[in-house]
Amino acid sequence: MLTIHGAELLLTGPGAEPVVDGAVVVDGARIASVGPYEEMAAEHPGARVRRWPGLLTPGLLNAHAPALLEAAYHPDPREEEQLGSEPLADPAALAGLELADARWGESARRGTQRMLRHGTTAVAGPFERPSVRTAVARAGLVVIAGPRATVPAPAERVSLDPIAALPAGTSPETAFTGPLAPGARADFAVFAVPLMADLAKQGAVSCVATVLDGRLVFRRR
Repeated sequence: MLTIHGAELLLTGPGAEPVVDGAVVVDGARIASVGPYEEMAAEHPGARVRRWPGLLTPGLLNAHAPALLEAAYHPDPREEEQLGSEPLADPAALAGLELADARWGESARRGTQRMLRHGTTAVAGPFERPSVRTAVARAGLVVIAGPRATVPAPAERVSLDPIAALPAGTSPETAFTGPLAPGARADFAVFAVPLMADLAKQGAVSCVATVLDGRLVFRRR
C-alpha cells in the first residue's frame, strides 16, 4: 500500500531547494515519488496519508556509532536508579559491570532504539562485537564504512544526536544519509522545527518520526 508522508517543509537532500508543503510517497521499502503534497495526493488518490508538522529530511548518519554501541553501556530501565539513564562510557565504570558479549548486545539493542528516536537511519561501521552487529542488523540500520564513518571527534561530541555531534558551525545536511528520490530506500526523518536553521540549533532531539526502509519505526507521542 502506498503511503504519502507530507510535511510543512521537505528537504530532499544537501543543497536541494526546499519544497513548501512537500511530500514523499512510499511504496513498500522504496520511494515512489517526491514533490508538492497536493500533486502527490492527486497522483495517488488511494494512498494512506500521514501529515507531519515541521521539516522532513533524509535520515541521519551517526558517524560515531562504534563508540556509542561498543564502548558505552546503555542502562536497562530497571538499572536507572543505580546507573542512571545516560550511556556509560567511563572505563572504570564499565569494568565494574562485568559485561559479557550477550549483555553488550542487550545494551546495543537499547542504544539503537535511542538512535531511532534521533532520526538516525544509518550508522558508521564496522562493528567488532558479534552481538552488537546482530543488534544493529535487527534494528534495520544501514551500516556505512569509509571516509564518512571515520570522522574524528572529541569525546564531548560523541552523541546519540548526530547533529549535536557535528563540529560547531557545520550544517545538519552533513549528517544526511542520501537524497530522497524515486527508487531510493525510504529512509527519512521528521523534525518539529520550521527551518534548517532551527534544526541546527535544536538538533535531532526535535525528531518526531523516523521512517526506516519504509517502516515507521519511531513516532513521538
